[in-house]
Amino acid sequence: MYVCLCHGVTDREIREAAENGVTSMRQLGKEMGVGRQCGRCASTAREILRECTTPDYLSLANLLAQPA
Repeated sequence: MYVCLCHGVTDREIREAAENGVTSMRQLGKEMGVGRQCGRCASTAREILRECTTPDYLSLANLLAQPA
């Protein structure tokens, strides 16, 4: 789903950025422009970013990345 319409950023792209080391909205804004235009996407983007940096999400992502 599109989170930032101004810059065409999707939730998948935000999750991918988090997996690549983005940990703050400031970094997300610098790299993707999220929250820099109208700002309507900021709360949703922040929620996705927070969700991706929780220990439960990281454990699940690592588990799924391992071969069966």
